[in-house]
Amino acid sequence: MEYVTAVPHPRSEAAAPDRSGRRSLALALLCGALGAAVALLATRQRWAEGTASVAGGAFPLTAKGSDVTGVPAALAIVGLAALVAVFAVRRAGRLVVSGVLALSGVGIVVAALLGASDSSALDEKAARASGDTSATVATLSHTGWPWVAVAGGALILLAGLLALRYGRRWPAMSGRYERGTDRPRRRPRPADPERPEEIWKALDRGEDPTGT
Repeated sequence: MEYVTAVPHPRSEAAAPDRSGRRSLALALLCGALGAAVALLATRQRWAEGTASVAGGAFPLTAKGSDVTGVPAALAIVGLAALVAVFAVRRAGRLVVSGVLALSGVGIVVAALLGASDSSALDEKAARASGDTSATVATLSHTGWPWVAVAGGALILLAGLLALRYGRRWPAMSGRYERGTDRPRRRPRPADPERPEEIWKALDRGEDPTGT
């Protein structure tokens, strides 16, 4: 009578973490790069619009995301740098960089939410257009681009959370690219006495290359 054991194969147990590590790595790279691109794109678009009262009537005003706040664009660049730096560090350094990546996403989300209802940028433009420092913008309205920036920040946050959770399984920069590593030296090949150049060298030294 034959008995079949239910012990799992060691390779199947090792393959599962490898697969989860590769999947989380691909997802983090996609979310981080896409989130940064979306946040940068959103800051270049129109976030708010309104009018200012001048002598000739109503003057239309618009404000881009970069006019409202420069935080999302700056943190998007920081997030990209942190995403690349994750592979250059190990252990505690990777944990710190992953935290910076996640915090960059949080900062973008918060700044974009605050900018979604901000009117200070248009108020400043209204004051300059009318020549009255106390002037404010009228008929203020906001577009949906601040919420696009929020989505970009959420993607960067997700990439940071994935790095915190699965980063220890991700590959690191190869040791041969790290400073201070010495390359193995090649050993010189032994001289072949039958080669023509070796025979001539022996004759120059006054030796008999035939060995007789």
